Amino acid sequence: MSGHSKWHNIQAKKGKTDAARGAIFTKIGRELAVAAKGNPNPDTNSKLADVIAKAKAANMPNENIKRSIAKAAGELGDKDYKELTYEGYGIAGSAVIIKTLTDNVNRTAGDIRSTMSKCGGQMGNTGCVSYMFDNKGIIVIEKTVALDEDTMMEYCLEAEAEDFVASDDVYEITTTPESFSSVRKFFEDKGVMFLEASIKMVPQNYITLDSEKLATFNKMLDKLEELDDVQDIYHNVELPEEDAD
Repeated sequence: MSGHSKWHNIQAKKGKTDAARGAIFTKIGRELAVAAKGNPNPDTNSKLADVIAKAKAANMPNENIKRSIAKAAGELGDKDYKELTYEGYGIAGSAVIIKTLTDNVNRTAGDIRSTMSKCGGQMGNTGCVSYMFDNKGIIVIEKTVALDEDTMMEYCLEAEAEDFVASDDVYEITTTPESFSSVRKFFEDKGVMFLEASIKMVPQNYITLDSEKLATFNKMLDKLEELDDVQDIYHNVELPEEDAD
């Protein structure tokens, strides 16, 4: 199993300010509540179990997780959140996919369109860039003495993971979307902690931008992340290490 790890792109949200981390918890909290609606038991609701793993990997406190799940039977009861995906282009033709949870489609679409246009981008039609991405389960695990590469290889083969990449400090495991839950549970049952665990849109190729265009692109990402309805953003821009820490 081999490949090129993009962990430093994946971890772009990890080192942000407490306020930004709080915003991430709020977004994951909404995702938890929506996933739990109708069935708040992660043992029988695999989607909820997947989002709980994502929350734990983001260091979301257990109390926050429980509170978010409880909301599913309370304040979300009269709200109809829709999962919508928007596609478009950032500066220099960069490809961007934006996943949202919204109870007001017109507001969300308008906010995304305005934000992208102010930063040299534009919203496109469905399918305009998604063909450049693959939908994959991504699990990132810290490399330790107790978890060496031979052991990880055995685990991945046993769990029937699609691929795994070892870098200096982490293992990045790739699964199909269909097998993500079972692979995630395999490692959880082994007592392994995750740095990242979610289903993502992974670009088939990355592009590089000069420093000026990269600054504009990062500004667009920040502004999009500030929108309450935006849950996840995927793109094909290579982020330098210093921008991801």
